Amino acid sequence: MTLISDRTIGFVGTGAITQALVRGILRNPALAGSVIVSPRNAETAGALAAEFSDLRVASDNQSVIDGSETVFLAIRPQIAEEVIRPLVFRRGQRVISIIAATERQTLLEWIGTDVQLTQAVPLPFVEDREGVTAIFPPDEFTAALFNSLGTAVQCETLEEYDLLAAASATMATYFGMMDRVIDWLEHKGMPRAGGRQYVSALFASLSQVAVRRDDVPLGHLSKEFATKGGLNEQVWMDFDRNGGTKALLDGLDRVLARIRG
Repeated sequence: MTLISDRTIGFVGTGAITQALVRGILRNPALAGSVIVSPRNAETAGALAAEFSDLRVASDNQSVIDGSETVFLAIRPQIAEEVIRPLVFRRGQRVISIIAATERQTLLEWIGTDVQLTQAVPLPFVEDREGVTAIFPPDEFTAALFNSLGTAVQCETLEEYDLLAAASATMATYFGMMDRVIDWLEHKGMPRAGGRQYVSALFASLSQVAVRRDDVPLGHLSKEFATKGGLNEQVWMDFDRNGGTKALLDGLDRVLARIRG
């Protein structure tokens, strides 16, 4: 990827998503010339430095800003303001914020300098360059980076971006539903390892169908995989009628409200 192959990317914050992004960016062939990470999480930063020769741990957050053409802000929203306000950014510097539930205008106020700011919602799959990432506003550089890490979805409006951020909050529910099915199988006498092997492969296959047949409405696929009067139809109807759909939509509404403050 020629856009950033000769550049240095910095990360202020070294949590799980930073770790996934760094591994995705620096895996062979690397997408950047080098990476700088902040020392806040010494264990994670040290592990990444041991893993990649093109990565160094900065002495402090300001050193990350000073040494990078592109800076990721990867900080928990609870402490974001106190971390960002003391930092001095260069005019026109490219900044990509992956801070949750924090408005663009608020970030610009904290930064206090005219930077090229993009917001993104990367997911852990970027480590394997399989992630789908929502970005706002549309930006050629940021889209190219995340297309190299999987797929970038450029949002034309903040409303679209917030909606996709809310939809991404269903990941734990996805795995939780799988876990409940495996628990049920084990309770009924199925060895847990066999139940997990089966259910994981089943859900993975269904996801691939949704990706491959993206021209078919998911409601149609649901009917296609549910024989009239059959077992799949029965479970879906029980789920829907007994509050499953309502609980899901209510949860999404509450997450969206939280994102929008």
